[in-house]
Amino acid sequence: MTEPLLREGERLDDLQRNHYRIIQNPDKFCFGMDAVLLSGFARVSEGETVLDLGTGTGIIPILLEGKTKGRHFTGLEIQEESADMARRSVRLNGQQEKIEIVTGDIKDASNRFGASSFDVVTSNPPYMIHSRGLVNPEMPKAIARHEILCTLEDVIREGAKVLRPGKRFYLVHRPFRLVQIISLMTKYKLEPKRMKFVHPLPDREPNMVLIEGVKGAGAHLKVEPPLIICTKPGVYSDEIYDIYGY
Repeated sequence: MTEPLLREGERLDDLQRNHYRIIQNPDKFCFGMDAVLLSGFARVSEGETVLDLGTGTGIIPILLEGKTKGRHFTGLEIQEESADMARRSVRLNGQQEKIEIVTGDIKDASNRFGASSFDVVTSNPPYMIHSRGLVNPEMPKAIARHEILCTLEDVIREGAKVLRPGKRFYLVHRPFRLVQIISLMTKYKLEPKRMKFVHPLPDREPNMVLIEGVKGAGAHLKVEPPLIICTKPGVYSDEIYDIYGY
């Protein structure tokens, strides 16, 4: 008997790119605009290998495979239910030759994959410190949003270890953690090189920050023009359509 594509509570969403689709369960966790923006901000050159730390249902590897000429993409996810959805989405899209989803702990990434084993590392990690903010009582959502199973330092430390010298690390996070982000990146020799603030509306303060670090590079940070999500409520900006293909 053929295994059903969708399981109880799951849905199939169209990614509006390459006819790709993704399996998600809204009662667990669904990807947001932050993952889409990170996939647009990250630079992956032809032939490069990519590791996404905390891949969830695989949205970033799936989008990067569709947008770039990278050679291979690996998604690391600790929650088996999310990893299983990611694997089924990869099979559905016919991406099995280029994307692998691995169940495992971010804190063990360098032991799992080896030092200096990737050209690009991406991560859309939990934003909230575990003791701060309301923790969602449903554990899958809580793990995705709060630093329960890993910390920001775990993500940056392991990302630095698995990167080859001179290669790139990409993170999307919240501006209120920016001082800590830059401090940890420099601690682990991921020199911040590009940064872009994301504003929900032109007159609103930024609610996201995209940052690129290069392993072992010299100090020189470029702050790019801000990205405005919507020109007015409910109306996406041209940059969202033109650059990010959302």
